[in-house]
Amino acid sequence: MHELPVQVSVNGRTHQAVVEPRVTLADFLREQCGLTGTHLGCEHGACGACTVLLDGQAVRSCLIFAVQVEGQEVTTVEGIAEPDGGLSPVQAALKECHGLQCGFCTPGFVTSITALLRDNPTPTDEEIREGLSGNFCRCTGYQGIVNAVHRAAGSPAPATMEA
Repeated sequence: MHELPVQVSVNGRTHQAVVEPRVTLADFLREQCGLTGTHLGCEHGACGACTVLLDGQAVRSCLIFAVQVEGQEVTTVEGIAEPDGGLSPVQAALKECHGLQCGFCTPGFVTSITALLRDNPTPTDEEIREGLSGNFCRCTGYQGIVNAVHRAAGSPAPATMEA
C-alpha cells in the first residue's frame, strides 16, 4: 500500500507525517503526534472515548482517516487546558463534581462538553443528556457529569439533581 503525506494543525502546532491511507486520526494523534489523551475504546464510533474537535466540531477520531483532515485544525483534550497548563472550566468542573472515576472516557467527555457549551452556553438537563448521548461512561452514573456541565456553564444544577 502506498503512503501519503499529511499535514495537520493539532492544538495549534503543525504535525507532518507520511502515513498509509488507512491510518485513523486517532492513531495519527497517538502514534505520530504523541498525544495519548485521545483514547480508543470501541473503534466503531459508538463510545465517544476518541472524541476530538475538528475545526471546532466534536467528531469521533476513530472514524476519520488522518489524510481526510489535511489542512484542518484538530483540538485534543491536551489542547483544551488553559494556556498556563491549568484546567479548563470543563476539566475543573468534572473534577469538582466527581464527574469522572476511572478516567478512560474523560477525554471524550471533555471535548464533547467543550463543544456542547460553545454551541449552547446554558443547556438544560435534557439538552446535556442529549448532547452527551454518544459518550459512554461505565463508572459514574452520569449525574456527576451532568452537574459538571452545569458548573462549567456557570449555572447551578437543578436542586432535584444535586449529587
